[in-house]
Order: sequence, then C-alpha cells, then structure tokens
Amino acid sequence: MADGTPRPRAVLGDAVWGVRAYGFIVAMWVRSTMAYRASFAMMLAANFATTFLDFAAIMIMFSQVDALGGFTLPEVAFLYGTSCVAFGLSDLLLGTAERVGRRVRDGTMDVLLTRPVPVLSQLAADRFALRRLGRIIQGSLVLGWAVLRLDLDWTPGRVALLFSMVLSGAAIFGCVFVLGGAFQFWAQDASEVQNAFTYGGTTLLQYPPTVFGKELVRGVTFVVPLAFVNWLPALRLLGRDDPLGLPGGLDFASPAVALLCCAVTGLVWRAGLRAYRSTGS
Repeated sequence: MADGTPRPRAVLGDAVWGVRAYGFIVAMWVRSTMAYRASFAMMLAANFATTFLDFAAIMIMFSQVDALGGFTLPEVAFLYGTSCVAFGLSDLLLGTAERVGRRVRDGTMDVLLTRPVPVLSQLAADRFALRRLGRIIQGSLVLGWAVLRLDLDWTPGRVALLFSMVLSGAAIFGCVFVLGGAFQFWAQDASEVQNAFTYGGTTLLQYPPTVFGKELVRGVTFVVPLAFVNWLPALRLLGRDDPLGLPGGLDFASPAVALLCCAVTGLVWRAGLRAYRSTGS
C-alpha cells in the first residue's frame, strides 16, 4: 500500500512461503537423521526414558498419598499427559527458536537475514530434532492411560474439547518459545529466562492448580496464559471447580487465547527483528 503497510495478500503469501520453506528445511534434517537409524532409535528411547522420569516422580508421590490437591492419580495423569503432549509438539516444531541469543552473539543471525526465507522459518527448522518425538509418545501413552481410567462419558463435545486443548496448548507454548527468542534480540543472553516459562511452565501444568497459591494461578492465567493450555479446560472435563471462581465460558477460551497469543507474538517478533543490530563480524 502507499503508506508502506503490507497488503493482506502479500502477508498471506509470505506466510505460505514461510511454511513451505520450514517444511523443506525440516525434510533435510529428517533425511540427515534417518541416515543413522540406530543412533536415532537410541536417542528417541533416551528422550522417552528421560521424560518418563517426571511421571515416575508423580507415581512415587501417589504411593504415599491417595490424592494430590484433591486430585486422584488418573486426574493428575490427565493433566500431565495434556501438558506433556502440548509442550512436546511446540518443542518439536519451534523449540530451536531459543537459539536466537546465541546467533545474535556469534553473528550468524546475519546469515539468516541474507537468505530469501523468513528468519523464523529458518530458526525453527534449524537442526530439527526428531528425537523429541519421545516426549510426545510418552505423554500420549500417559494421556491414553488416564482417559481409560477416568470415569467420564466421552461425548463428541468432550473429545473435541480434549483435542482443542492439546492443539491450542501447543500453539500457546510455541508463542512462548518465539516470544522468548524475540526478547533475546534485546537481551542477547536470556535463554534461561525463556526456559523458566517453557520447561518450567510444562512442569507446573503437570500438577493440579489446587496445590499452588492463588497468586501464582492468577499469574499463569492473566499474565502468561499457560492456564489455558490445560488447567481451565481440564477442570471442565473433570468436573472440578475453578479455584479462582472464573466464569465458566473461559474453560472453552483456549483457541481464542491461542489466536491472540499468535497475533501478539507476530508483532513482538517483527519488533525484535527491527531492533537487531549486527555484530559486524
């Protein structure tokens, strides 16, 4: 447009090209990984075993107690599974966005900027780690076990809410990954801060909200909306009361929150790119 604002069709075209470029780069890394199938199988098994230790800790807790914050083992397993799968999907697809700070410091960000491919597509697909499927598989198995053990009538509405919860949660976690990467354009060395909200966030969501203080629950609802990953929709599915007493309609708001997070993330990412200053190397 005359005022410099990009046309909607151009923005859509750039988005489609970014997704295609992401797919091309991912396919290259997958072919590279599968060239060493035994090594991949061992790394996948190691990733599966490492993530299973988190659930093993929960099982050890339940060997001593009958409920945790009023939630039974299948209910906590349901929270664990939904959080683990949602985070695993975002970590697989966008987890490498946390390397922005390293690229800014060593000057390799300049290389990405000179290519005719969106920077975010290159960053997210760089060194695509297929072994991260181990977390998704492990979380899916725990989630499947929890679904079978829960005494719920799985109507089409409940099934739709479950799938919506996982996909929206993956989008929200993905936004946190990208926002953390964008913040590093200014901070340059803030990966640990980002990890507190990504890896720390998924660990938080694996436990019932009733075991945490209300101030913390408010923070992950209204400041960093991680509660929409699984807490609020899961409380609806499990027939549990919301500890904050929020309107029931918010239990279904995860897709809207995910879309809002994507819009905000896009704006922040563009601002971060504009603020980038080359190292000159």
